[in-house]
Amino acid sequence: MPSVAKRTNGKLNQLMSQLPEGLLVDSAWMSDHGYSTGLRSQYVSAGWLEQPARRVYRRPRGTLRWEHVVISLQTLLQQVYLVGGRTALELQGFSHYLSTNIREVHLYGPKPLPGWVEHLNVGARFHYHNNEKLFQNDPITFGLTSLAWDVANNEGGSDDPIHGSAKSMPWGHFEWPLSVSTPERAILEMLDQLPKKESFHQVDKMMESLTTLSPRRLSKLLRDCKSVKVKRLFFFFAFRHNHRWLSHLDPEAFDLGSGKRMLVKGGKLDPRFMITIPEDLDGQP
Repeated sequence: MPSVAKRTNGKLNQLMSQLPEGLLVDSAWMSDHGYSTGLRSQYVSAGWLEQPARRVYRRPRGTLRWEHVVISLQTLLQQVYLVGGRTALELQGFSHYLSTNIREVHLYGPKPLPGWVEHLNVGARFHYHNNEKLFQNDPITFGLTSLAWDVANNEGGSDDPIHGSAKSMPWGHFEWPLSVSTPERAILEMLDQLPKKESFHQVDKMMESLTTLSPRRLSKLLRDCKSVKVKRLFFFFAFRHNHRWLSHLDPEAFDLGSGKRMLVKGGKLDPRFMITIPEDLDGQP
């Protein structure tokens, strides 16, 4: 019996070093690391672990937030997701309506989120988007920014934007890395949601604030972007706000397709980029 207790304590100490307080893992991770169903139940009963959802485990530390979930996916569970679109822009301070209480978290990756994510009570709703539908040479792979971070030892990874797409933001008491889309990528992701999931006026206000974008990153992303609609909208809003970085981008250098694109019923056709826009967006902001 003493040897059993010793092994049990050894496994618990191992778990304490592998799973940082506050982050979470699923049952597959627990099994892969040698924690049986019985051992997990024992840890839960003793209060060393909690279960925020079925087959999901967490070392208790404060309230579970959506950032805990995403950082856990990106690091411990090695899932390839980026926080993108409007969420990434809000996190980086570009929203005119900036709030610390984000209600919608847009995640981009090659496959849908694990089913247990939607059962977590984090005060926000996750929206999954397939990154491969928007970019043809998308560099979202394991090894970028926080995806290469060793959370248990708080080391590794990179905070350099990769191919204009991803960057790392420190979050929380331990400054864990949260991988998010760069502003250049995030605005294209947000434009992709027009007109069904985002409004022209929201995008217009967001685009107005993007005064410091990198033309080099934009050029890379616009060349990789598969969506004619997104590229036309991008240049429409860029010219509307006459940003300084626009002088380094020539719309004719990118494939903008041909023909008209009707985005708004009853809207007005923009003659330069051949897209319909709301009547009240006609003219200068």
